[in-house]
Amino acid sequence: MYTQFTSTPSLPTTSFKGRTIIVTGSNVGLGLESCRQMVTLGASRIIMAVRNVSKGEAAAKDIRATTSCAPETLEVWQLDLSSYQSVLSFAERVKTELPRLDVLVGNAGIGTETFRITEDNEESITTNLVSLFLLGFLLHPKLRDTALKHSTQTHFTIVGTGLYEVAQFKERKAPNMGLFEALNDEKTAVMSDRYNVSKLLGMYALKQMAAMSPLQNNGVIINCVAPGLCHSQLHRERKLPGPLAAIARPTDVGARVLTYGASAPPQTHGQYLVDHKNQELHGLCSGQVGAKLQKQVWGELRQKLETISPGVTNIS
Repeated sequence: MYTQFTSTPSLPTTSFKGRTIIVTGSNVGLGLESCRQMVTLGASRIIMAVRNVSKGEAAAKDIRATTSCAPETLEVWQLDLSSYQSVLSFAERVKTELPRLDVLVGNAGIGTETFRITEDNEESITTNLVSLFLLGFLLHPKLRDTALKHSTQTHFTIVGTGLYEVAQFKERKAPNMGLFEALNDEKTAVMSDRYNVSKLLGMYALKQMAAMSPLQNNGVIINCVAPGLCHSQLHRERKLPGPLAAIARPTDVGARVLTYGASAPPQTHGQYLVDHKNQELHGLCSGQVGAKLQKQVWGELRQKLETISPGVTNIS
């Protein structure tokens, strides 16, 4: 809330010329506006990864109309993060059809207080955590190969939130290897805290992935950006209360943070960024408690990812 009033992220100016970019959840909100900004900054090819292709095509048409970019700059590909098979199929298409991959922006996510199971988890956990990192690990080799082949640095940027700091995460008290089982218990689920928890778990996973992929060896910058409270489709199931809506950033302003993260310098590797600046982690991400929880969460998440796609986490 402090930065909401004291800081406005600047519009990035780094060129994306010659770069191939994937943005998930890009038919609306922050993802859409980030694509528009990257087109303006010269991106050569943007894959708009969306669940609904017809809505994605409408969004691409809108960007073409406002930027006058070449029609082939934007492509719309189907991706449903509530389905592991959809993620696997999308990743295989990327490996087959894209000669290079410079940027993967993991923007798609849900905020819901309705308990639903998709795949083997509560839906927030499947979409905001498991599928996000399944996609990240699946495409890491493509990002690495692009960096090494073209003597550049590529980016895997995920969209986080300062709400990770206030996550209660009562499920952390579950017995060893029981975190995801506890998160799947509808009777004890605190859905008002679930979005916060999903983003907290994403911070653990991002820190672990960055540690497993040294920048000097792979050339892949892995970071997390927080756009602040923005007008976006994240709140489609529950509208922002009037006072919060009044202070929410315009969507295109929040999107600047995503665009920056996708072109950020090496010192952002493994970092959490607020308005283009690295920030120290707090709450359950800090100190010995944070280190212990990161190890515990990663142990269970890695097992889950390896079950879906054996060998996927071997990126070092």
